[in-house]
Amino acid sequence: MALTLHTSSCDSFTRHPVLAGKTTRRVLIGRGAAQPAGSQSAWATAKHFALSFCSAGFLQQNCSGQLHWTGAQRSAGIMRGLLLGVLGCSLVLMAQGFYSAADDVVELNPSNFNREVLQSDSLWLIEFYAPWCGHCQSLTADWKKTATALKGIVKVGAVDADQHKSLGGQYGVRGFPSIKIFGANKNKPDDYQGGRSSQAIVDGALNTLRTLVKDRMSGRSGGSDNSRQSGGGGGSKKNVVELTDDNFDRLVLDSGEVWLVEFFAPWCGHCKSLEPEWAAAASAVKEQTKDKVHLGAVDATVHQGLASRYGVRGFPTIKIFKKGEEPEDYQGGRTRGDIIARALDLFSDNAAPPELLEILNADVLKKTCDDYQLCVIAVLPHILDTGAAGRNSYLEVMMKMAEKYKKKMWGWLWTEAGAQMELEAALGIGGFGYPAMTAINARKMKFALLKGSFSETGIHEFLRDLSVGRGSTATVGGGALPKINSVDAWDGKDGELPVDEYDLSDVDLDDDIGKEEL
Repeated sequence: MALTLHTSSCDSFTRHPVLAGKTTRRVLIGRGAAQPAGSQSAWATAKHFALSFCSAGFLQQNCSGQLHWTGAQRSAGIMRGLLLGVLGCSLVLMAQGFYSAADDVVELNPSNFNREVLQSDSLWLIEFYAPWCGHCQSLTADWKKTATALKGIVKVGAVDADQHKSLGGQYGVRGFPSIKIFGANKNKPDDYQGGRSSQAIVDGALNTLRTLVKDRMSGRSGGSDNSRQSGGGGGSKKNVVELTDDNFDRLVLDSGEVWLVEFFAPWCGHCKSLEPEWAAAASAVKEQTKDKVHLGAVDATVHQGLASRYGVRGFPTIKIFKKGEEPEDYQGGRTRGDIIARALDLFSDNAAPPELLEILNADVLKKTCDDYQLCVIAVLPHILDTGAAGRNSYLEVMMKMAEKYKKKMWGWLWTEAGAQMELEAALGIGGFGYPAMTAINARKMKFALLKGSFSETGIHEFLRDLSVGRGSTATVGGGALPKINSVDAWDGKDGELPVDEYDLSDVDLDDDIGKEEL
Protein backbone atom coordinates (compact mmCIF):
# COMPACT_ATOMS: atom_id res chain seq x y z
CA MET A 1 0.00 0.00 0.00
CA ALA A 2 1.34 3.43 -0.88
CA LEU A 3 0.38 6.93 0.24
CA THR A 4 0.45 9.18 -2.83
CA LEU A 5 1.01 12.95 -2.79
CA HIS A 6 0.54 14.04 -6.41
CA THR A 7 3.40 16.22 -7.65
CA SER A 8 4.14 17.87 -10.95
CA SER A 9 7.91 17.51 -10.96
CA CYS A 10 10.91 16.27 -9.04
CA ASP A 11 12.82 19.55 -9.01
CA SER A 12 11.04 21.19 -6.06
CA PHE A 13 12.21 20.07 -2.67
CA THR A 14 12.86 21.20 0.86
CA ARG A 15 14.95 19.96 3.73
CA HIS A 16 12.78 19.30 6.78
CA PRO A 17 14.82 18.40 9.89
CA VAL A 18 12.84 16.63 12.61
CA LEU A 19 13.31 13.99 15.29
CA ALA A 20 16.63 14.94 16.86
CA GLY A 21 19.26 12.30 16.44
CA LYS A 22 17.76 10.86 13.28
CA THR A 23 19.18 11.25 9.82
CA THR A 24 17.46 13.99 7.84
CA ARG A 25 16.47 12.92 4.34
CA ARG A 26 15.83 15.20 1.38
CA VAL A 27 12.12 15.02 0.58
CA LEU A 28 10.45 16.16 -2.61
CA ILE A 29 7.38 18.38 -2.28
CA GLY A 30 5.78 19.34 -5.58
CA ARG A 31 5.07 23.03 -6.22
CA GLY A 32 2.04 22.07 -8.26
CA ALA A 33 0.63 19.51 -5.85
CA ALA A 34 -3.07 18.92 -6.15
CA GLN A 35 -4.44 19.66 -2.69
CA PRO A 36 -7.52 18.06 -1.18
CA ALA A 37 -10.53 20.19 -0.47
CA GLY A 38 -10.12 22.33 2.63
CA SER A 39 -7.84 24.98 3.91
CA GLN A 40 -4.25 25.43 2.80
CA SER A 41 -3.21 25.11 6.42
CA ALA A 42 -4.78 21.67 6.69
CA TRP A 43 -2.88 20.42 3.67
CA ALA A 44 0.32 22.06 4.89
CA THR A 45 -0.11 20.33 8.24
CA ALA A 46 -0.59 16.95 6.57
CA LYS A 47 2.56 17.47 4.55
CA HIS A 48 4.43 18.36 7.74
CA PHE A 49 3.44 15.03 9.28
CA ALA A 50 4.47 13.20 6.11
CA LEU A 51 7.82 14.97 6.09
CA SER A 52 8.37 14.03 9.69
CA PHE A 53 7.90 10.36 8.94
CA CYS A 54 10.17 10.65 5.91
CA SER A 55 12.84 12.22 8.04
CA ALA A 56 12.55 9.40 10.54
CA GLY A 57 13.19 6.92 7.78
CA PHE A 58 9.70 5.40 7.62
CA LEU A 59 8.85 6.85 4.19
CA GLN A 60 10.63 7.48 0.93
CA GLN A 61 9.46 9.27 -2.21
CA ASN A 62 10.16 8.54 -5.82
CA CYS A 63 10.19 10.96 -8.72
CA SER A 64 6.61 10.22 -9.61
CA GLY A 65 5.65 11.91 -6.37
CA GLN A 66 4.62 8.76 -4.48
CA LEU A 67 5.49 8.30 -0.82
CA HIS A 68 6.00 4.62 0.05
CA TRP A 69 7.14 2.68 3.08
CA THR A 70 10.79 1.67 3.32
CA GLY A 71 11.63 -1.99 3.33
CA ALA A 72 12.63 -1.94 6.98
CA GLN A 73 9.23 -0.57 7.96
CA ARG A 74 7.02 -2.22 5.36
CA SER A 75 5.81 -4.72 7.94
CA ALA A 76 5.31 -2.10 10.63
CA GLY A 77 1.54 -1.84 10.34
CA ILE A 78 1.38 0.18 13.52
CA MET A 79 3.47 2.98 12.02
CA ARG A 80 1.52 2.98 8.78
CA GLY A 81 -1.76 3.14 10.65
CA LEU A 82 -0.49 5.93 12.84
CA LEU A 83 0.61 8.05 9.91
CA LEU A 84 -2.57 7.54 7.90
CA GLY A 85 -4.67 8.21 10.96
CA VAL A 86 -2.87 11.44 11.75
CA LEU A 87 -3.04 12.62 8.16
CA GLY A 88 -6.69 11.77 7.87
CA CYS A 89 -7.66 13.43 11.13
CA SER A 90 -5.62 16.49 10.26
CA LEU A 91 -7.26 16.89 6.88
CA VAL A 92 -10.78 16.34 8.18
CA LEU A 93 -10.47 18.46 11.35
CA MET A 94 -8.51 21.33 9.94
CA ALA A 95 -10.34 21.58 6.66
CA GLN A 96 -13.29 22.62 8.78
CA GLY A 97 -11.23 25.32 10.59
CA PHE A 98 -11.31 26.29 14.26
CA TYR A 99 -14.14 28.79 13.96
CA SER A 100 -17.22 29.09 11.81
CA ALA A 101 -19.79 31.76 10.98
CA ALA A 102 -21.98 30.39 13.78
CA ASP A 103 -19.37 31.37 16.38
CA ASP A 104 -19.01 34.85 17.89
CA VAL A 105 -15.30 34.82 17.06
CA VAL A 106 -14.52 37.11 14.10
CA GLU A 107 -12.20 35.42 11.61
CA LEU A 108 -9.58 37.94 10.52
CA ASN A 109 -7.25 37.98 7.53
CA PRO A 110 -5.17 40.54 5.61
CA SER A 111 -8.15 41.66 3.55
CA ASN A 112 -10.39 42.61 6.49
CA PHE A 113 -7.96 43.28 9.35
CA ASN A 114 -7.49 46.99 8.65
CA ARG A 115 -11.21 47.62 8.28
CA GLU A 116 -12.36 45.53 11.23
CA VAL A 117 -9.58 46.22 13.72
CA LEU A 118 -7.34 49.18 12.92
CA GLN A 119 -10.16 51.51 11.88
CA SER A 120 -12.33 50.49 14.81
CA ASP A 121 -12.86 52.32 18.09
CA SER A 122 -13.60 48.99 19.82
CA LEU A 123 -11.32 47.07 22.12
CA TRP A 124 -10.17 43.87 20.40
CA LEU A 125 -8.82 40.59 21.74
CA ILE A 126 -7.17 38.66 18.93
CA GLU A 127 -5.78 35.14 18.98
CA PHE A 128 -3.02 34.29 16.50
CA TYR A 129 -3.06 30.52 16.07
CA ALA A 130 -1.79 27.68 13.92
CA PRO A 131 -4.14 24.77 13.07
CA TRP A 132 -1.50 22.15 13.88
CA CYS A 133 -0.80 23.65 17.34
CA GLY A 134 -2.10 21.47 20.17
CA HIS A 135 -2.36 24.36 22.64
CA CYS A 136 -4.37 26.32 20.06
CA GLN A 137 -6.77 23.40 19.66
CA SER A 138 -7.17 23.26 23.46
CA LEU A 139 -7.89 27.00 23.62
CA THR A 140 -10.63 26.90 20.95
CA ALA A 141 -13.56 26.11 23.26
CA ASP A 142 -12.57 28.75 25.80
CA TRP A 143 -12.02 31.32 23.05
CA LYS A 144 -15.54 30.73 21.75
CA LYS A 145 -16.96 31.09 25.27
CA THR A 146 -14.99 34.33 25.69
CA ALA A 147 -16.38 35.75 22.45
CA THR A 148 -19.94 34.91 23.46
CA ALA A 149 -19.54 36.41 26.96
CA LEU A 150 -18.05 39.65 25.62
CA LYS A 151 -20.40 40.00 22.66
CA GLY A 152 -21.36 43.65 22.22
CA ILE A 153 -18.74 44.73 24.77
CA VAL A 154 -15.33 43.66 23.46
CA LYS A 155 -14.54 42.31 20.01
CA VAL A 156 -12.94 38.87 19.91
CA GLY A 157 -11.12 37.72 16.77
CA ALA A 158 -8.79 35.04 15.50
CA VAL A 159 -6.08 34.95 12.82
CA ASP A 160 -4.79 31.75 11.24
CA ALA A 161 -1.17 32.91 11.43
CA ASP A 162 0.06 29.76 9.71
CA GLN A 163 -1.91 30.68 6.61
CA HIS A 164 -1.52 34.45 7.01
CA LYS A 165 2.11 34.60 8.06
CA SER A 166 2.55 38.23 7.01
CA LEU A 167 -0.19 39.35 9.37
CA GLY A 168 1.34 37.48 12.27
CA GLY A 169 4.76 38.85 11.41
CA GLN A 170 3.46 42.42 11.49
CA TYR A 171 2.73 42.08 15.18
CA GLY A 172 5.74 40.06 16.23
CA VAL A 173 3.98 36.72 16.65
CA ARG A 174 6.64 34.09 17.36
CA GLY A 175 4.67 31.31 19.03
CA PHE A 176 1.14 29.90 19.20
CA PRO A 177 -1.31 30.72 20.47
CA SER A 178 -0.45 34.42 20.89
CA ILE A 179 -3.16 36.74 22.22
CA LYS A 180 -2.88 40.47 21.52
CA ILE A 181 -4.97 43.30 22.95
CA PHE A 182 -5.68 46.08 20.46
CA GLY A 183 -6.72 49.10 22.52
CA ALA A 184 -6.54 52.87 21.99
CA ASN A 185 -3.40 52.66 19.86
CA LYS A 186 -4.16 49.91 17.40
CA ASN A 187 -0.67 50.07 15.95
CA LYS A 188 0.90 49.08 19.27
CA PRO A 189 -1.08 46.15 20.69
CA ASP A 190 -0.29 44.75 24.13
CA ASP A 191 0.45 41.11 24.81
CA TYR A 192 -2.15 39.33 26.94
CA GLN A 193 -0.29 37.69 29.82
CA GLY A 194 -3.14 36.18 31.85
CA GLY A 195 -4.60 32.72 32.20
CA ARG A 196 -6.05 30.81 29.26
CA SER A 197 -9.44 29.91 30.72
CA SER A 198 -12.49 31.77 29.43
CA GLN A 199 -13.06 33.34 32.86
CA ALA A 200 -9.47 34.62 33.11
CA ILE A 201 -9.58 36.05 29.57
CA VAL A 202 -12.92 37.80 30.19
CA ASP A 203 -11.63 39.30 33.45
CA GLY A 204 -8.50 40.55 31.70
CA ALA A 205 -10.53 42.08 28.88
CA LEU A 206 -12.87 43.92 31.27
CA ASN A 207 -9.93 45.30 33.26
CA THR A 208 -8.38 46.62 30.05
CA LEU A 209 -11.74 48.09 29.02
CA ARG A 210 -12.08 49.95 32.33
CA THR A 211 -8.61 51.43 31.90
CA LEU A 212 -9.44 52.50 28.34
CA VAL A 213 -12.64 54.23 29.47
CA LYS A 214 -10.84 56.08 32.29
CA ASP A 215 -8.18 57.26 29.84
CA ARG A 216 -10.82 58.55 27.46
CA MET A 217 -12.63 60.39 30.24
CA SER A 218 -9.39 62.08 31.31
CA GLY A 219 -8.57 63.01 27.73
CA ARG A 220 -5.43 60.88 27.55
CA SER A 221 -6.72 58.73 24.71
CA GLY A 222 -9.11 59.26 21.89
CA GLY A 223 -9.95 55.83 20.54
CA SER A 224 -8.54 54.59 17.28
CA ASP A 225 -5.53 56.31 15.80
CA ASN A 226 -4.27 55.19 12.43
CA SER A 227 -1.28 57.49 12.52
CA ARG A 228 1.76 57.03 14.71
CA GLN A 229 1.51 58.15 18.31
CA SER A 230 3.79 60.71 19.87
CA GLY A 231 6.66 58.88 21.46
CA GLY A 232 7.43 61.52 24.06
CA GLY A 233 10.98 61.60 25.27
CA GLY A 234 11.59 65.29 24.62
CA GLY A 235 10.04 65.69 21.19
CA SER A 236 6.66 66.63 19.81
CA LYS A 237 5.12 64.64 17.00
CA LYS A 238 3.71 67.89 15.59
CA ASN A 239 7.18 68.77 14.29
CA VAL A 240 7.31 65.59 12.20
CA VAL A 241 5.56 66.43 8.94
CA GLU A 242 3.13 63.73 7.82
CA LEU A 243 3.80 63.15 4.13
CA THR A 244 1.38 61.54 1.70
CA ASP A 245 0.99 60.80 -1.99
CA ASP A 246 -0.91 64.07 -2.28
CA ASN A 247 1.48 66.48 -0.56
CA PHE A 248 4.93 64.91 -1.03
CA ASP A 249 5.96 66.69 -4.22
CA ARG A 250 4.68 70.08 -3.06
CA LEU A 251 6.24 69.97 0.40
CA VAL A 252 9.47 68.12 -0.32
CA LEU A 253 10.51 68.27 -3.96
CA ASP A 254 9.27 71.80 -4.70
CA SER A 255 10.40 73.41 -1.45
CA GLY A 256 14.08 73.84 -2.27
CA GLU A 257 14.90 72.91 1.32
CA VAL A 258 16.53 69.89 2.94
CA TRP A 259 14.30 67.01 4.07
CA LEU A 260 14.98 63.83 6.01
CA VAL A 261 12.11 61.47 5.32
CA GLU A 262 11.40 58.26 7.20
CA PHE A 263 9.42 55.55 5.41
CA PHE A 264 7.82 53.39 8.10
CA ALA A 265 5.28 50.65 8.66
CA PRO A 266 3.01 50.88 11.73
CA TRP A 267 3.66 47.25 12.66
CA CYS A 268 7.46 47.53 12.41
CA GLY A 269 9.22 47.16 15.76
CA HIS A 270 12.29 49.14 14.72
CA CYS A 271 10.01 51.93 13.46
CA LYS A 272 8.32 52.09 16.86
CA SER A 273 11.72 52.32 18.56
CA LEU A 274 12.77 55.11 16.21
CA GLU A 275 9.57 57.13 16.65
CA PRO A 276 10.43 59.05 19.87
CA GLU A 277 13.97 59.69 18.60
CA TRP A 278 12.60 61.01 15.31
CA ALA A 279 10.11 63.28 17.11
CA ALA A 280 12.74 64.68 19.47
CA ALA A 281 15.16 65.26 16.60
CA ALA A 282 12.45 67.00 14.56
CA SER A 283 11.82 69.51 17.36
CA ALA A 284 15.52 70.24 17.86
CA VAL A 285 16.29 70.52 14.15
CA LYS A 286 13.34 72.83 13.56
CA GLU A 287 14.65 75.21 16.21
CA GLN A 288 18.35 75.01 15.43
CA THR A 289 18.01 75.42 11.67
CA LYS A 290 15.26 78.05 11.91
CA ASP A 291 12.90 75.67 10.13
CA LYS A 292 15.22 75.24 7.15
CA VAL A 293 15.70 71.47 7.57
CA HIS A 294 12.59 69.31 7.96
CA LEU A 295 11.90 65.81 9.23
CA GLY A 296 8.97 64.01 7.65
CA ALA A 297 7.41 60.56 7.77
CA VAL A 298 5.59 58.43 5.20
CA ASP A 299 3.40 55.47 6.17
CA ALA A 300 4.65 53.19 3.42
CA THR A 301 1.86 50.67 3.99
CA VAL A 302 -0.68 53.33 3.04
CA HIS A 303 1.28 55.35 0.48
CA GLN A 304 2.80 52.43 -1.36
CA GLY A 305 3.32 54.49 -4.52
CA LEU A 306 5.84 56.71 -2.75
CA ALA A 307 7.63 53.74 -1.22
CA SER A 308 7.89 52.06 -4.62
CA ARG A 309 8.99 55.28 -6.30
CA TYR A 310 12.03 55.55 -4.01
CA GLY A 311 12.88 51.85 -3.85
CA VAL A 312 11.93 51.28 -0.22
CA ARG A 313 12.39 47.61 0.61
CA GLY A 314 12.59 47.57 4.40
CA PHE A 315 11.52 49.57 7.41
CA PRO A 316 12.41 52.04 8.64
CA THR A 317 14.14 53.52 5.59
CA ILE A 318 15.39 57.13 5.83
CA LYS A 319 16.03 59.17 2.69
CA ILE A 320 17.67 62.59 2.36
CA PHE A 321 16.17 64.99 -0.18
CA LYS A 322 18.07 68.09 -1.35
CA LYS A 323 17.14 70.56 -4.04
CA GLY A 324 18.12 69.46 -7.53
CA GLU A 325 19.72 66.20 -6.39
CA GLU A 326 18.73 62.56 -6.34
CA PRO A 327 17.66 61.36 -2.88
CA GLU A 328 20.33 59.57 -0.90
CA ASP A 329 20.10 56.97 1.84
CA TYR A 330 20.68 58.13 5.39
CA GLN A 331 23.56 56.07 6.77
CA GLY A 332 23.91 57.45 10.29
CA GLY A 333 22.85 56.27 13.73
CA ARG A 334 19.24 56.11 14.88
CA THR A 335 19.48 58.13 18.11
CA ARG A 336 18.19 61.70 18.28
CA GLY A 337 21.77 62.94 18.69
CA ASP A 338 22.90 61.18 15.51
CA ILE A 339 19.91 62.47 13.55
CA ILE A 340 20.34 66.05 14.78
CA ALA A 341 24.05 66.03 13.98
CA ARG A 342 23.40 64.82 10.43
CA ALA A 343 20.64 67.38 9.95
CA LEU A 344 22.92 70.21 11.09
CA ASP A 345 25.64 68.99 8.75
CA LEU A 346 23.17 69.06 5.90
CA PHE A 347 22.03 72.52 6.92
CA SER A 348 25.56 73.93 7.05
CA ASP A 349 26.47 72.28 3.76
CA ASN A 350 23.51 73.88 2.00
CA ALA A 351 23.11 77.13 3.92
CA ALA A 352 24.68 80.48 3.14
CA PRO A 353 27.07 81.78 5.80
CA PRO A 354 25.34 83.75 8.55
CA GLU A 355 24.91 87.45 7.92
CA LEU A 356 27.39 89.80 9.59
CA LEU A 357 25.37 92.77 10.87
CA GLU A 358 26.41 96.17 12.14
CA ILE A 359 24.76 97.16 15.42
CA LEU A 360 22.69 100.11 14.28
CA ASN A 361 20.04 100.06 16.99
CA ALA A 362 18.70 98.07 19.94
CA ASP A 363 16.53 95.83 17.75
CA VAL A 364 19.50 94.45 15.83
CA LEU A 365 21.30 93.43 19.01
CA LYS A 366 18.23 92.03 20.76
CA LYS A 367 16.93 89.98 17.83
CA THR A 368 20.31 88.45 17.07
CA CYS A 369 21.13 87.58 20.66
CA ASP A 370 17.62 86.27 21.34
CA ASP A 371 17.45 84.13 18.20
CA TYR A 372 20.82 82.43 18.54
CA GLN A 373 22.54 80.50 21.29
CA LEU A 374 25.54 82.83 21.08
CA CYS A 375 26.07 86.17 19.43
CA VAL A 376 29.65 86.99 18.54
CA ILE A 377 30.36 90.73 18.64
CA ALA A 378 33.44 92.53 17.36
CA VAL A 379 34.30 96.09 18.32
CA LEU A 380 36.48 97.41 15.51
CA PRO A 381 38.81 100.43 15.60
CA HIS A 382 37.47 103.77 14.50
CA ILE A 383 37.42 104.26 10.74
CA LEU A 384 39.95 107.08 11.04
CA ASP A 385 42.41 104.67 12.60
CA THR A 386 42.16 101.93 9.95
CA GLY A 387 40.56 103.35 6.83
CA ALA A 388 38.22 101.31 4.69
CA ALA A 389 40.90 98.79 3.74
CA GLY A 390 41.81 98.04 7.35
CA ARG A 391 38.17 97.71 8.42
CA ASN A 392 37.36 95.42 5.52
CA SER A 393 40.27 93.18 6.45
CA TYR A 394 38.81 92.74 9.95
CA LEU A 395 35.34 92.07 8.54
CA GLU A 396 36.81 89.51 6.15
CA VAL A 397 38.33 87.61 9.07
CA MET A 398 34.96 87.61 10.81
CA MET A 399 33.18 86.33 7.69
CA LYS A 400 35.64 83.46 7.37
CA MET A 401 35.00 82.49 10.98
CA ALA A 402 31.25 82.78 10.48
CA GLU A 403 31.52 80.40 7.53
CA LYS A 404 33.69 78.00 9.50
CA TYR A 405 31.29 77.90 12.44
CA LYS A 406 28.01 78.27 10.57
CA LYS A 407 26.69 74.91 11.74
CA LYS A 408 26.82 76.27 15.29
CA MET A 409 23.99 78.64 14.41
CA TRP A 410 25.52 81.69 16.08
CA GLY A 411 24.75 85.33 15.36
CA TRP A 412 27.51 87.69 14.18
CA LEU A 413 27.62 91.43 14.90
CA TRP A 414 30.08 94.31 14.84
CA THR A 415 30.25 97.93 15.91
CA GLU A 416 32.75 100.75 15.77
CA ALA A 417 34.77 101.66 18.83
CA GLY A 418 33.07 104.44 20.75
CA ALA A 419 29.69 104.05 19.01
CA GLN A 420 28.18 101.88 21.78
CA MET A 421 29.99 102.87 24.94
CA GLU A 422 27.47 101.33 27.35
CA LEU A 423 27.77 97.98 25.55
CA GLU A 424 31.57 98.12 25.80
CA ALA A 425 31.32 98.92 29.51
CA ALA A 426 28.89 96.04 30.17
CA LEU A 427 31.23 93.60 28.41
CA GLY A 428 34.47 94.89 29.90
CA ILE A 429 35.90 95.85 26.51
CA GLY A 430 38.68 98.39 26.38
CA GLY A 431 41.37 96.83 28.48
CA PHE A 432 42.70 94.83 25.54
CA GLY A 433 42.39 97.61 22.99
CA TYR A 434 40.75 97.40 19.56
CA PRO A 435 39.80 95.33 17.71
CA ALA A 436 38.07 93.37 20.48
CA MET A 437 35.68 90.42 20.39
CA THR A 438 33.16 88.93 22.79
CA ALA A 439 30.59 86.13 22.68
CA ILE A 440 27.32 86.57 24.60
CA ASN A 441 24.83 83.97 25.77
CA ALA A 442 21.78 86.22 26.20
CA ARG A 443 19.75 83.48 27.90
CA LYS A 444 22.27 83.20 30.72
CA MET A 445 23.58 86.77 30.43
CA LYS A 446 27.12 85.40 30.36
CA PHE A 447 29.93 86.48 28.08
CA ALA A 448 33.52 85.59 27.23
CA LEU A 449 36.26 87.86 25.84
CA LEU A 450 38.79 87.11 23.15
CA LYS A 451 42.19 87.45 24.80
CA GLY A 452 44.26 86.27 21.87
CA SER A 453 44.97 87.95 18.56
CA PHE A 454 42.18 89.18 16.30
CA SER A 455 43.17 86.77 13.54
CA GLU A 456 41.81 83.57 12.03
CA THR A 457 44.01 81.52 14.33
CA GLY A 458 43.27 83.53 17.46
CA ILE A 459 39.51 83.67 16.88
CA HIS A 460 39.37 79.99 15.96
CA GLU A 461 41.04 79.03 19.25
CA PHE A 462 38.65 81.30 21.15
CA LEU A 463 35.53 79.89 19.49
CA ARG A 464 36.78 76.31 19.65
CA ASP A 465 37.20 76.61 23.43
CA LEU A 466 33.68 78.02 23.70
CA SER A 467 32.33 75.11 21.65
CA VAL A 468 33.67 72.56 24.11
CA GLY A 469 32.81 74.52 27.23
CA ARG A 470 36.29 75.80 28.02
CA GLY A 471 37.33 79.37 28.71
CA SER A 472 36.38 81.83 31.41
CA THR A 473 33.05 83.63 31.41
CA ALA A 474 31.58 86.57 33.31
CA THR A 475 28.14 88.02 33.89
CA VAL A 476 27.02 90.86 31.64
CA GLY A 477 27.20 94.10 33.56
CA GLY A 478 23.83 94.93 35.06
CA GLY A 479 22.53 91.46 34.25
CA ALA A 480 20.83 92.65 31.05
CA LEU A 481 21.68 93.94 27.63
CA PRO A 482 22.59 97.64 27.93
CA LYS A 483 21.11 100.63 26.17
CA ILE A 484 22.03 100.78 22.49
CA ASN A 485 22.40 103.98 20.51
CA SER A 486 20.94 104.37 17.05
CA VAL A 487 23.71 105.13 14.56
CA ASP A 488 24.09 105.43 10.81
CA ALA A 489 25.43 102.49 8.86
CA TRP A 490 28.99 102.60 7.66
CA ASP A 491 29.08 103.73 4.02
CA GLY A 492 32.10 101.62 3.16
CA LYS A 493 34.38 104.60 2.65
CA ASP A 494 37.43 105.97 4.39
CA GLY A 495 36.76 108.30 7.25
CA GLU A 496 37.21 112.06 6.91
CA LEU A 497 38.27 114.50 9.59
CA PRO A 498 35.58 117.05 10.41
CA VAL A 499 36.28 120.48 8.82
CA ASP A 500 35.37 123.58 10.90
CA GLU A 501 34.48 126.70 8.90
CA TYR A 502 35.21 130.15 10.33
CA ASP A 503 33.50 133.46 9.40
CA LEU A 504 36.30 136.03 8.95
CA SER A 505 34.05 138.90 7.88
CA ASP A 506 34.33 140.63 11.24
CA VAL A 507 38.09 140.37 11.42
CA ASP A 508 39.90 143.73 10.76
CA LEU A 509 42.83 142.94 8.58
CA ASP A 510 45.62 145.55 8.27
CA ASP A 511 46.62 145.76 4.63
CA ASP A 512 49.92 147.29 5.65
CA ILE A 513 50.97 144.30 7.75
CA GLY A 514 53.94 142.63 6.25
CA LYS A 515 54.99 145.70 4.20
CA GLU A 516 58.44 147.05 4.76
CA GLU A 517 58.84 150.81 4.83
CA LEU A 518 61.61 152.28 2.93
